[in-house]
Amino acid sequence: MRRRRSSSVWMILPLYIFTIVFVAGPLIYMVALSFSQSAETFGVEWAFTLENYKKILEPVYLETFLESFQLALTSTAIICLLGYPFGYFMAKLSEGWKKKVMIFLMLPFWINSLIRLYGWIIILQNKGVLNFILQKLGIIEKPLRILYSYPAIVVGMVYVLLPFMILSVYSSAEKLDWSLVEAARDLGASKMKAFWTVSFKLTIPGLLSGIILTFIPSMGLFFIADILGGNKIVLVGSLIQEQMTRGNNWPFAAALAVVLMVLTTLMIVLYRRITNVKELEGIG
Repeated sequence: MRRRRSSSVWMILPLYIFTIVFVAGPLIYMVALSFSQSAETFGVEWAFTLENYKKILEPVYLETFLESFQLALTSTAIICLLGYPFGYFMAKLSEGWKKKVMIFLMLPFWINSLIRLYGWIIILQNKGVLNFILQKLGIIEKPLRILYSYPAIVVGMVYVLLPFMILSVYSSAEKLDWSLVEAARDLGASKMKAFWTVSFKLTIPGLLSGIILTFIPSMGLFFIADILGGNKIVLVGSLIQEQMTRGNNWPFAAALAVVLMVLTTLMIVLYRRITNVKELEGIG
């Protein structure tokens, strides 16, 4: 028994070391850095201060958080409307079609995300593919100015994050006991009522996990706003990058990152509580 315990400890030890060095260590350093202050010339002065967090409360930075939250909310809402039906009906396909659709969803991940976003520039620009098709169909007379606008950023967010929602809903719907839906139909429920009372309730955990996987990254994916928005909309991630590269204010960038991390943690805790309640209701 002692030999087994010692061997298991030696097997787990590298994982603990990796977690401490590459996960816990940088997080602790970031939190400590957020309470320091930037030096007048270069570097950091390790003097405890709350000025970095007080600075976040200034209107210009609060507005950045608000714009990031609004963009994340808009993108997540559209992703839910598109991703939930796709993932749900994907789970009802035959095994052969499931594999084909899965490959179709995985194909974009084989290409660098920056290259894919530059492809959207070709589509959305004034002389791009979208305006060309709309003009040929007679829908518009003048090219639409979509690129470097708020809608272009939303399109980019939806395009990048939609597969995460689809796969989350699919994994939940695939485990669904379809006999429960058939039983609801046999008891006189319509298709819509059977869906809302049985299918939707049982796939809520997948929907919530998809929301977490899309809402949280959309607040920090600043490269999408830079490429498709033309720096017209500043996200929290863009602000952090600017403070670290141009402003040379690493303590303030760390404070912004800590606040973003706290908001992310609160969302995950909320998700866990909701899913636990759903599990208890299912047991009851």
